[in-house]
Amino acid sequence: MFSGQFRVFDIHGHLPYPIHFVERNEIISHYGRARSERMRLTWDFPHPNQTSKTDTSKPLVERWIEELDKYNIGGLNFLTADNNDELAAQIKLFPDRFTGFAHHSIEREDAADELRRAVDELGLRGYKLFGPLVNVPFHDPMLTPVWEVAASRKLPVLIHFGVLGHTGGIVEHQNINPLAIFNVARAYPEIPFIVPHFGAGYFKELLQLCWSCPNVHIDTSGSNQWTRWMPYELTLETLFRKTYELIGPERMIFGTDSFGFPRGYVYRYLQDQVRVCRDLNMRENDIELIFGNNARRLLQIQVSSEREI
Repeated sequence: MFSGQFRVFDIHGHLPYPIHFVERNEIISHYGRARSERMRLTWDFPHPNQTSKTDTSKPLVERWIEELDKYNIGGLNFLTADNNDELAAQIKLFPDRFTGFAHHSIEREDAADELRRAVDELGLRGYKLFGPLVNVPFHDPMLTPVWEVAASRKLPVLIHFGVLGHTGGIVEHQNINPLAIFNVARAYPEIPFIVPHFGAGYFKELLQLCWSCPNVHIDTSGSNQWTRWMPYELTLETLFRKTYELIGPERMIFGTDSFGFPRGYVYRYLQDQVRVCRDLNMRENDIELIFGNNARRLLQIQVSSEREI
């Protein structure tokens, strides 16, 4: 899919992590199972119970290395794990292929100290948050120490805005809209903010945020099937074209949202996104920015030349 020896760097992957925000009942659970199975069949994903000897005989991080090699992916950034220490321990085994972000509650009293420790001692390179799980405004003074730590290090902060979860997930919250970060993004232009999934239902608001704040980036990750629930026609090609036209390729960052096994690395998402960019006749250098080199720049990963090999 790429010319020369360019290799993709994916900014959006996950190691298993605890997240509980849905109160389920039998009706929601039944509806969720039906929808999950429909999505599995649509995308040709393996059944969750499908395993192999290879799946269970190797450490998790080694299985991810096999996935990257299988699809010739240069590197993957993990956003979550059980905790910051666990994530740092996993990526330390293959530091030339994996990077990671801190992921802990920004409402903790020691949130700023933990972020500082995660970066300075554990070697993590950013901070991951879920907007709809933060119960105070992002510009609340209690969060200022965290923003100051991030600003002092020009640390990328990736915040999930928009609908969160599957069936029974969050669709209403004070921090569900990307504009919730506007005051902070404007006050701390040193912080590169990254909003994944094209805003997950808040694409217009995300573009408005990007128009005002040049430090806001858009992450392309996931199936982006939220477009099906919009009241107007919206496609992956539209998302890429409007973003490319309005903010240019320098603030577009590829991701898959790959999570675990047996699904593994979601190569299908990469294929679809590259196809769209080529259909839009993007320049090769712009494609390489989107699919790896922008992430390398934000994460301060050494690029050996203009065309990463």
